[in-house]
Amino acid sequence: MAQLWGGRFTTETDKKVYDFNASISFDKKLYQQDIEGSIAHVAMLGKQNILKKEEVRQIIRGLAGIREDIENGVLEITEEYEDIHSFVEANLIERIGSVGKKLHTGRSRNDQVALDMRLYVRLELLYIDVYVKKMLETLLAQMEENLDTIMPGFTHMQKAQPVTLANHLGAYYEMFRRDRLRLKDIYDRMNYCPLGTGALAGTTYPLDRIYTSELLGFYGPTLNSMDSVSDRDYIIEFLSALSLIMMHLSRFSEEIITWNSNEYNFVEIDDAFSTGSSIMPQKKNPDIAELVRGKTGRVYGSLVSMLTTMKGLPLAYNKDMQEDKEVTFDAIETVKCCLILFEGMLSTMKYNKDVMKQSASGGFTNATDVADYLVGKGIPFRDAHTIVGKIVLLCIERKKSIEDLTLEQFQAFSSAFEKDIYDAISMESCVNRRQTLGAPGRKVMEIVINAYKEDLKQDWQDEE
Repeated sequence: MAQLWGGRFTTETDKKVYDFNASISFDKKLYQQDIEGSIAHVAMLGKQNILKKEEVRQIIRGLAGIREDIENGVLEITEEYEDIHSFVEANLIERIGSVGKKLHTGRSRNDQVALDMRLYVRLELLYIDVYVKKMLETLLAQMEENLDTIMPGFTHMQKAQPVTLANHLGAYYEMFRRDRLRLKDIYDRMNYCPLGTGALAGTTYPLDRIYTSELLGFYGPTLNSMDSVSDRDYIIEFLSALSLIMMHLSRFSEEIITWNSNEYNFVEIDDAFSTGSSIMPQKKNPDIAELVRGKTGRVYGSLVSMLTTMKGLPLAYNKDMQEDKEVTFDAIETVKCCLILFEGMLSTMKYNKDVMKQSASGGFTNATDVADYLVGKGIPFRDAHTIVGKIVLLCIERKKSIEDLTLEQFQAFSSAFEKDIYDAISMESCVNRRQTLGAPGRKVMEIVINAYKEDLKQDWQDEE
């Protein structure tokens, strides 16, 4: 059993205890970050004349060789080691001899693992951001294509008012846009380097933490040694952001599942993103959307797990914090997979525009516009509301849409109705007369789409 701390102990650790304590089975995922951090640490030790230049060269060469051999499959990360840190250090010593034992000078596993996880989360955050941006680009393209695609808007799962598909998709654009802003916010807050803070109280070696931070691409070093090794806020924030992304994907999935049903028939999911039934040959199931909806709870579980793990921990480092890795790794992989597959499904999905428009014509979605028409003729809104309620009741009894009524039938409710009522309550008029910013009217939607285009051009990752 390869471990870094045997000097204090006179008997060997029980095998079951060792296995329970070990993290190599999952933290081996951090080998790149561990080696990257070690190279920066050694370079700083050389700069500060804590290590000789030749020692620095040997260690860095050895670390680079370990990384290359892992990536080429020559060196396997095995579970005889306690964690990724002991694996790297033991292999370094085996390759370059006793000079490799100087790698850990001025460093603890506490600040080492804090660095590794921060580097890993920072990188994966950037990947997630790329996938969310791709989703925004797909949504924006579909919005442009559907400025005139009329569909019913809903409240309480009931048809409410006519909108456009562009406006509906724009709601999801806003959600994912906020997700990107959250990711940037988390990146800016977490991008500080904990390396050099030791186990919890720093070190007596004259480390240059600013230099190490620069080598690793951080804004600067963290400013409190105890917080540095025990902080997992950035992981919790990231898991929270991932949970919100999944919540948005799940809401969208729910709508696509509904739209894909025979009763709605608003969309047709491409064969590449559907599956069939083992017994019913006619079935074409929206499995991707259903799985995304289902996996949302899995990501929520990772967030709740981390919140629960951290809620009672005193300062500074505690072994409980080892539980941060598996849930974080799983949540990241789940969200990446869901974003990629959902965007693929969305980009290939076909909208049945005629069905959508026909659906908007039912359900009295233009009732509010009838009331607004009467207000325009000088009738107080509350009276207009009452009049239209009676009109809707008549239409329900006679199984008609409002626009199917004759002018005489309209005028039986109010003499204010004239021939122009039919133009006022057509689906196109109901949509395009709504010109307040954020509404589905074509002119304002074009303004919003242009603003989104400019927003996407100014990519925050390009600024880093």
